[in-house]
Amino acid sequence: MSKSEAQPAAAAPSPIVELARRDPAAAAAQLRDITARNPADAGAHRMLGRLLRQLGQDEEAARAEMDAVRAAARDPRLIAIAQALLANDLSAAEAGLRQRLAAQPTDVAAIRMMAELAGRIGRYKDAENLLRRAVELAPSFTAARANLAIVLYKQNRFAEAGEVLEQVLAQDPANASSRNLLAATLGRIGDYDEAIAIYGELAQSFPDHAKLWMSYGHLLKTVGRLEDSIAAYRRALAVEPHLGEVWWSLANLKTVTFDDAAIAAMEAALAADVSDEDAFHLHFALGKAWGDRRDAATSFRHYAAGNDLRSRELAYDPDTTTRQVDRVIEVLTPGFLAQHEGVGDPAPDPIFILGLPRAGSTLLEQILSSHSAVEGTMELPDIPAIAMREAKAAGNDPRDWPGAVAAMEPQRFAELGAEFLERTRVQRKTGKAFYIDKLPNNWSYAGLIHLILPNAKIIDARRNPMDCCFSNFRQHFAKGQAFTYALGHIGRYYADYVRAMDHYDRVLPGRIHRLIHERLLDDPEGEVRAMLAYLGLPFEEACMEFHRNTRAVRTASSEQVRRPINRDGVDQWEPYAEWLGPLREVLGDLTTTYADRPA
Repeated sequence: MSKSEAQPAAAAPSPIVELARRDPAAAAAQLRDITARNPADAGAHRMLGRLLRQLGQDEEAARAEMDAVRAAARDPRLIAIAQALLANDLSAAEAGLRQRLAAQPTDVAAIRMMAELAGRIGRYKDAENLLRRAVELAPSFTAARANLAIVLYKQNRFAEAGEVLEQVLAQDPANASSRNLLAATLGRIGDYDEAIAIYGELAQSFPDHAKLWMSYGHLLKTVGRLEDSIAAYRRALAVEPHLGEVWWSLANLKTVTFDDAAIAAMEAALAADVSDEDAFHLHFALGKAWGDRRDAATSFRHYAAGNDLRSRELAYDPDTTTRQVDRVIEVLTPGFLAQHEGVGDPAPDPIFILGLPRAGSTLLEQILSSHSAVEGTMELPDIPAIAMREAKAAGNDPRDWPGAVAAMEPQRFAELGAEFLERTRVQRKTGKAFYIDKLPNNWSYAGLIHLILPNAKIIDARRNPMDCCFSNFRQHFAKGQAFTYALGHIGRYYADYVRAMDHYDRVLPGRIHRLIHERLLDDPEGEVRAMLAYLGLPFEEACMEFHRNTRAVRTASSEQVRRPINRDGVDQWEPYAEWLGPLREVLGDLTTTYADRPA
């Protein structure tokens, strides 16, 4: 082989380019000869693929496109860039990719690698645009299409991710990773039966894949198949006994009590050389195990260790939440709100249940979704996504949505309300008049919700701060909730939440309905009737029989809300009181005034 044959051509010869304009079929014939002589000529393969698409010869075009990808993958220059990515030397990888794409702008292998780089640094929109370009240039590039689905999933655009995955699987039906992601995606849009069927098939095909069994267990738990869920989790542990997330998933069911053998297995796993992720999951599970045995000292030691590991990883700064509440108070004045009265989309459909996690919001959702006019969905990510996008577009810090709305054109509020309704339409399965978004963290965006959806209802689920905050400290969340991993951080977050809601009480009196968890326990029917009256709905006895509702529940309280109202969660912090000084200090008088705040 000559030196010229050994090196891939940078671009197709200009006479071929000219011929392609005049006679695509003749140019394609010449390119077939060129690629036959030099299979490493990625540029010639790419051009051949484009011409064949133009000529309607899609099957041969697909082969040419993939030949181009394979040829590029063997290019020493692209191999060097891939090695830089593997070593996480992103600056070197980016420099190499920019040089490559300047010379070969249609090199889809390089475009896909640039998308990977963008994804690594959290620039998912850039990654999406790059991958769409790669798929446009090479429709048969299934790997790029699969990457596009992942990027859409990471942006919480689950319906779109599912559509792309269907395309991937049409090209490659046996692609296990794409089938796995499709199952996860279907679970996020509420298509549980199909998701469970896919997980079941994959679990049978890959019986020794522990994380697959774990994901299967998560979804079985969501739909209330508790025994099947436990069996799936135990199958995962049989394969990988040190997998901390599975131990925590069992603990998080709240109905599983660990025996001596299980505790010994977890302690042994901790003593082994496990990752920090496995370690903090194991600590949380052991905290639950020893708490069940009334050994508060050992239990708290494990909770503290797990929280410390997670807190150092997430590096939460409580000042960010304080600054956001400051901005809400600064911008959302009575004058501003009066000026913007009714500017949003008038649809009354959404019901927002917000507050802190572990404050009883899942119970309220279960009660309301038992009403004939209300559909329960799940914790939807759309309001935070819209808020952060608008803040960034305004050139602000991502949390400064008040600054964005302060400069917003009046018609934009209605556009954003309509966007929320459209984004969440995929979650609505029943045709009921109202639907619930119970993302607790939406308290941070209550003012935005009011502005873009002025007729939507907002319910503040509030629980005694000692019970609520300590329950958060004992809970490991799958993602987010970075404030929950230090007692002082949790207390400050609770205080900022109350400060924000106090502000709304002053500037929007009666707009938000507050339901105190302890009052619901004392007088369930009275509180439910008051909540339904706020929503403009008649009382229905089914709301009091909520525990018979078989709907799917995704949150940590899934098994608790399948039981009648009880007081099991009240005062669970008291055995740990001697270690909760930092929490009490930050909360101050909120421990007694949380339910009835001064005007």
